[in-house]
Amino acid sequence: MHNINLPSWAIERGRTLNHFTRIDTTRCALLVIDMQNAFLTEGEIFANPHARDIVPHVNALGNGVRAAGGAVVWTRQTISDHPAFAYADWQFDDSIPAVKAAKEALTDGAFGHGLFDRMEVHSDDIVLNKYRYSPFILPSSTLDDILEDRGIDTLIVTGTLTNCCCDSAARDANMLGYKVLFVSDATAAVTDEEHNAALLNLVLMFADVRSTADVLGLIARSMPAAPRG
Repeated sequence: MHNINLPSWAIERGRTLNHFTRIDTTRCALLVIDMQNAFLTEGEIFANPHARDIVPHVNALGNGVRAAGGAVVWTRQTISDHPAFAYADWQFDDSIPAVKAAKEALTDGAFGHGLFDRMEVHSDDIVLNKYRYSPFILPSSTLDDILEDRGIDTLIVTGTLTNCCCDSAARDANMLGYKVLFVSDATAAVTDEEHNAALLNLVLMFADVRSTADVLGLIARSMPAAPRG
């Protein structure tokens, strides 16, 4: 698990922009970014132990959000040569063996592309391929339309990598008007330094950065009180 180090001054400054004491749980979605075999399964090209460490926290958040009437969305980073989704020619050089292997691992249908088998994906969850780091930037996915159709106004961001796809998703979601909760111990990078650098920028400008326990507590406090018998 990452050693999380967020300075108190950053947390306090960030509260002026993003601090949520209550949310509408029925208008909330857990966004699980790229918890795929390529990033989690030992021996796969991008696998790292920090990503495996967060599996129980992501699953716990999924259960909490579903129980509170919210939605769970899983994204899969996807490489495609189809003109509608392909990256620019200069961005990934297939002549570099590691780049070629990475692209193959994230091609739809490859083992690396699939969600890690310890992730608790339910039949009514949303599973999307995304073709850019952020699921919101076109032509990445139709996520924004899906969330709008469901009346979602709050996103809880989890997954990997903290400083790449998770960070990109949180920033774009904020700019699109979503309330963003970013879960510090349910996101993962390759190193503590990268993880904490991303959290610092996010807490200052783009998201309410909290632990899994904090977010589950917020969900519980936001649930309507049960009617008295």
